[in-house]
Amino acid sequence: MQVEAKQTYSVEFKEQALSKVLQRGSRTVGAVADELNVNVLTLRKWMRGAAAANRSSSSGHARRPEDWSLEERLMALQESHGLVDEALNGWCRERGLFAHHLAQWRANFCTVGGTGSRRESAQEVRDLKQANVQLQRELKRKEKALAEAAALLVLQKQYRALFEGEAE
Repeated sequence: MQVEAKQTYSVEFKEQALSKVLQRGSRTVGAVADELNVNVLTLRKWMRGAAAANRSSSSGHARRPEDWSLEERLMALQESHGLVDEALNGWCRERGLFAHHLAQWRANFCTVGGTGSRRESAQEVRDLKQANVQLQRELKRKEKALAEAAALLVLQKQYRALFEGEAE
Protein backbone atom coordinates (compact mmCIF):
# COMPACT_ATOMS: atom_id res chain seq x y z
CA MET A 1 0.00 0.00 0.00
CA GLN A 2 1.44 3.32 -1.09
CA VAL A 3 0.75 6.52 0.87
CA GLU A 4 0.77 9.77 -1.07
CA ALA A 5 2.60 12.72 0.41
CA LYS A 6 0.41 15.68 1.26
CA GLN A 7 0.83 18.40 -1.33
CA THR A 8 1.26 21.97 -0.14
CA TYR A 9 0.20 24.94 -2.24
CA SER A 10 1.44 28.50 -2.10
CA VAL A 11 -0.88 31.31 -1.04
CA GLU A 12 -0.59 32.82 -4.52
CA PHE A 13 -1.66 29.55 -6.13
CA LYS A 14 -4.67 29.30 -3.81
CA GLU A 15 -5.70 32.89 -4.64
CA GLN A 16 -5.38 32.24 -8.37
CA ALA A 17 -7.36 29.01 -8.03
CA LEU A 18 -10.13 30.81 -6.13
CA SER A 19 -10.16 33.53 -8.76
CA LYS A 20 -10.58 30.91 -11.49
CA VAL A 21 -13.40 29.24 -9.57
CA LEU A 22 -15.24 32.55 -9.14
CA GLN A 23 -14.86 33.32 -12.86
CA ARG A 24 -15.57 29.79 -14.07
CA GLY A 25 -18.67 30.68 -16.05
CA SER A 26 -20.78 27.60 -16.77
CA ARG A 27 -18.03 25.14 -15.85
CA THR A 28 -18.25 23.09 -12.68
CA VAL A 29 -15.90 23.32 -9.73
CA GLY A 30 -14.74 19.81 -10.63
CA ALA A 31 -13.73 20.94 -14.13
CA VAL A 32 -11.71 23.81 -12.69
CA ALA A 33 -10.10 21.43 -10.19
CA ASP A 34 -9.13 19.04 -13.00
CA GLU A 35 -7.67 21.93 -14.99
CA LEU A 36 -5.57 23.01 -11.99
CA ASN A 37 -4.69 19.41 -11.09
CA VAL A 38 -6.12 19.90 -7.58
CA ASN A 39 -8.46 17.65 -5.65
CA VAL A 40 -12.07 18.88 -5.83
CA LEU A 41 -12.48 18.59 -2.05
CA THR A 42 -9.34 20.68 -1.52
CA LEU A 43 -10.66 23.38 -3.83
CA ARG A 44 -14.05 23.38 -2.09
CA LYS A 45 -12.29 23.66 1.28
CA TRP A 46 -10.43 26.74 0.01
CA MET A 47 -13.73 28.20 -1.20
CA ARG A 48 -15.34 27.68 2.23
CA GLY A 49 -12.32 29.25 3.93
CA ALA A 50 -12.45 32.28 1.62
CA ALA A 51 -16.20 32.68 2.18
CA ALA A 52 -15.74 32.47 5.96
CA ALA A 53 -12.95 35.05 5.81
CA ASN A 54 -15.18 37.39 3.78
CA ARG A 55 -18.04 36.99 6.27
CA SER A 56 -15.83 37.66 9.28
CA SER A 57 -14.25 40.71 7.65
CA SER A 58 -17.64 42.27 6.88
CA SER A 59 -18.41 43.31 10.48
CA GLY A 60 -19.49 39.91 11.74
CA HIS A 61 -22.67 39.43 9.71
CA ALA A 62 -23.85 39.77 6.15
CA ARG A 63 -25.88 42.88 5.46
CA ARG A 64 -29.33 42.52 4.08
CA PRO A 65 -30.04 44.33 0.80
CA GLU A 66 -32.67 46.51 2.48
CA ASP A 67 -30.00 47.77 4.92
CA TRP A 68 -27.99 49.41 2.13
CA SER A 69 -28.15 53.22 2.04
CA LEU A 70 -29.19 55.06 -1.12
CA GLU A 71 -25.57 56.06 -1.77
CA GLU A 72 -24.39 52.45 -1.42
CA ARG A 73 -27.16 51.28 -3.73
CA LEU A 74 -26.19 53.85 -6.35
CA MET A 75 -22.51 52.85 -6.11
CA ALA A 76 -23.49 49.17 -6.47
CA LEU A 77 -25.53 49.98 -9.57
CA GLN A 78 -22.58 51.87 -11.06
CA GLU A 79 -20.10 49.09 -10.27
CA SER A 80 -22.34 46.36 -11.66
CA HIS A 81 -23.36 48.27 -14.79
CA GLY A 82 -22.49 46.28 -17.91
CA LEU A 83 -22.02 42.95 -16.12
CA VAL A 84 -24.16 40.10 -17.42
CA ASP A 85 -24.97 36.53 -16.50
CA GLU A 86 -22.22 34.78 -14.55
CA ALA A 87 -20.09 37.90 -14.08
CA LEU A 88 -23.08 39.73 -12.58
CA ASN A 89 -23.99 36.74 -10.43
CA GLY A 90 -20.41 36.45 -9.18
CA TRP A 91 -20.31 40.17 -8.39
CA CYS A 92 -23.60 39.89 -6.51
CA ARG A 93 -22.45 36.78 -4.64
CA GLU A 94 -19.39 38.64 -3.33
CA ARG A 95 -21.65 41.32 -1.86
CA GLY A 96 -24.50 39.15 -0.61
CA LEU A 97 -26.99 40.37 -3.22
CA PHE A 98 -29.07 38.94 -6.01
CA ALA A 99 -29.52 40.38 -9.47
CA HIS A 100 -33.19 41.08 -8.75
CA HIS A 101 -32.12 43.45 -5.93
CA LEU A 102 -30.13 45.49 -8.43
CA ALA A 103 -33.06 45.50 -10.86
CA GLN A 104 -35.39 46.74 -8.11
CA TRP A 105 -32.94 49.44 -7.03
CA ARG A 106 -32.55 50.56 -10.65
CA ALA A 107 -36.33 50.76 -11.05
CA ASN A 108 -36.59 52.79 -7.83
CA PHE A 109 -33.96 55.25 -9.01
CA CYS A 110 -35.56 55.53 -12.45
CA THR A 111 -39.03 56.50 -11.20
CA VAL A 112 -39.73 60.17 -11.74
CA GLY A 113 -37.60 61.65 -8.98
CA GLY A 114 -38.92 59.10 -6.55
CA THR A 115 -42.07 61.22 -6.14
CA GLY A 116 -44.32 58.22 -6.65
CA SER A 117 -43.31 56.70 -3.36
CA ARG A 118 -43.68 60.07 -1.60
CA ARG A 119 -47.17 60.46 -3.00
CA GLU A 120 -48.06 56.97 -1.89
CA SER A 121 -46.71 57.59 1.60
CA ALA A 122 -48.56 60.95 1.84
CA GLN A 123 -51.78 59.23 0.80
CA GLU A 124 -51.08 56.51 3.33
CA VAL A 125 -50.61 59.13 6.08
CA ARG A 126 -53.92 60.78 5.12
CA ASP A 127 -55.70 57.43 5.22
CA LEU A 128 -54.22 56.64 8.62
CA LYS A 129 -55.26 60.05 10.00
CA GLN A 130 -58.80 59.55 8.73
CA ALA A 131 -58.94 56.09 10.30
CA ASN A 132 -57.61 57.56 13.55
CA VAL A 133 -60.36 60.22 13.60
CA GLN A 134 -63.03 57.58 13.01
CA LEU A 135 -61.64 55.39 15.79
CA GLN A 136 -61.58 58.34 18.20
CA ARG A 137 -65.24 59.13 17.39
CA GLU A 138 -66.19 55.53 18.02
CA LEU A 139 -64.27 55.52 21.29
CA LYS A 140 -66.06 58.67 22.50
CA ARG A 141 -69.42 57.17 21.57
CA LYS A 142 -68.65 53.99 23.49
CA GLU A 143 -67.42 55.96 26.50
CA LYS A 144 -70.70 57.89 26.57
CA ALA A 145 -72.69 54.67 26.33
CA LEU A 146 -70.65 53.16 29.16
CA ALA A 147 -71.19 56.24 31.35
CA GLU A 148 -74.94 56.10 30.63
CA ALA A 149 -75.08 52.39 31.54
CA ALA A 150 -73.19 53.07 34.79
CA ALA A 151 -75.61 55.90 35.68
CA LEU A 152 -78.60 53.63 35.00
CA LEU A 153 -77.13 50.94 37.28
CA VAL A 154 -76.64 53.48 40.08
CA LEU A 155 -80.21 54.74 39.67
CA GLN A 156 -81.50 51.16 39.62
CA LYS A 157 -79.71 50.41 42.91
CA GLN A 158 -81.09 53.60 44.48
CA TYR A 159 -84.61 52.80 43.24
CA ARG A 160 -84.46 49.28 44.70
CA ALA A 161 -83.04 50.54 47.99
CA LEU A 162 -85.75 53.22 48.24
CA PHE A 163 -88.69 50.89 47.50
CA GLU A 164 -87.36 47.90 49.41
CA GLY A 165 -87.03 50.14 52.46
CA GLU A 166 -90.72 51.20 52.19
CA ALA A 167 -91.93 47.62 51.70
CA GLU A 168 -90.58 46.53 55.04
